[in-house]
Amino acid sequence: MKILIFGACSAIARETAICFAEEGAKLFLVDLKESRLEAVRQDILTRHKTQIEIYECDANDFANHPAMLDAAIGALGGLDAVLIAHGTYPDQQALQLDIEAIRREFSTNCISIISLATLFAGYFEKQKSGCIAAISSVAGDRGRQRNYVYGSAKGAVSLFMQGLRGRLLPSGVKVVTIKPGQVDTPMTADMPKGFLFASAKVVGKGIYDAMKMGKDVVYLPGYWRWIMLIIKLIPESIFKKLKF
Repeated sequence: MKILIFGACSAIARETAICFAEEGAKLFLVDLKESRLEAVRQDILTRHKTQIEIYECDANDFANHPAMLDAAIGALGGLDAVLIAHGTYPDQQALQLDIEAIRREFSTNCISIISLATLFAGYFEKQKSGCIAAISSVAGDRGRQRNYVYGSAKGAVSLFMQGLRGRLLPSGVKVVTIKPGQVDTPMTADMPKGFLFASAKVVGKGIYDAMKMGKDVVYLPGYWRWIMLIIKLIPESIFKKLKF
């Protein structure tokens, strides 16, 4: 297989890349800094021997997205699947009165993902095969006062992926929406860790399995599907008062 991973330096994406490398897949890793990408590449190559190319690209540099895709196709001789895994977890209190800060967060956590997914969709639709996976979040299932800016961006991603899945169904292209719950990564380093937190390794392996099976929507770990089902059933009159 030939896999492109955007946001490859994140802890979750790195674990997914390791799973693909273990089966001998060729990887094209994309992220903000070449030095960090090189570190990820060398780490994977010490474990598994395969072809790994790297490419420096800012998710919000929309004009560079087509060149990045062309570079991946040229380096690997085509593509079979992509994983869009970049993102930020903003401080709700710090940005909720700052519309420019909200715009920046939406650009990173929503619009850039839509841009990439649209670009990849055009490629795979013509190829009539492939898999597009994007990391959304359980936070996008309902607007909580503690993180509604982040949650609404991820909710938009989930809805976009759902529509894209229907569009690409006749072409045989799989569209996978990944909804992790709380994951112990550098992005959540300042958050107190409870029993619901999962490791990046567990979630990365779950993404790998979901992409291989071509699932539509996957909650990771799986118990989050049932947690979010309960949360979505809470009446709005009660839900709006909750502080969690």
